[in-house]
Amino acid sequence: MNASPADELLDVVDERDRVVGRLPRGEVYARGLRHRCVFVLVRDAGDRIFVHRRTATKAVFPSLYDMFVGGVVGAGEPYDAAALREAEEELGVTGLPRPEPVLSFLYDDGPGGRGSWWSRVYEVRCDLPVKPQAEEVAWHAFLPEAEVELRLGAWPWVPDGLAAWERLRAARGQGRG
Repeated sequence: MNASPADELLDVVDERDRVVGRLPRGEVYARGLRHRCVFVLVRDAGDRIFVHRRTATKAVFPSLYDMFVGGVVGAGEPYDAAALREAEEELGVTGLPRPEPVLSFLYDDGPGGRGSWWSRVYEVRCDLPVKPQAEEVAWHAFLPEAEVELRLGAWPWVPDGLAAWERLRAARGQGRG
């Protein structure tokens, strides 16, 4: 099957995350319609975090760094299934444990941005050797959390990933208050 990602059907949702329609991803993006996404924080056996730089060909936030793997939730797809699918696809692994849900929030990219999306944040441990998708990931490494924190002000990060990171830190009592 050689369908374009722009043709993938997504659920369009309201401010309460209720499905109000179903449209192709390309149209959802073009119109800035609210949809669903998953963010998976991946740690290795040494408790380091998988960090990567997105490829320049990504439709959303090209060439930016991210401390999450993930993506859009397909039409009719449960969040939990999307989290596992996206994590395995982006890491290039099979047999990953089911990611554990941590929190949900409505992300809004602000005026002139790409719209808003319901975001569910997960965590998973990956002890498998990773082979990230070349079309998704330009660079990757497992970094200690302290190094990720140091890089926050130095590297260009995806804004929705930063929002998820801040909420995750706040949920753990590590937020900036």
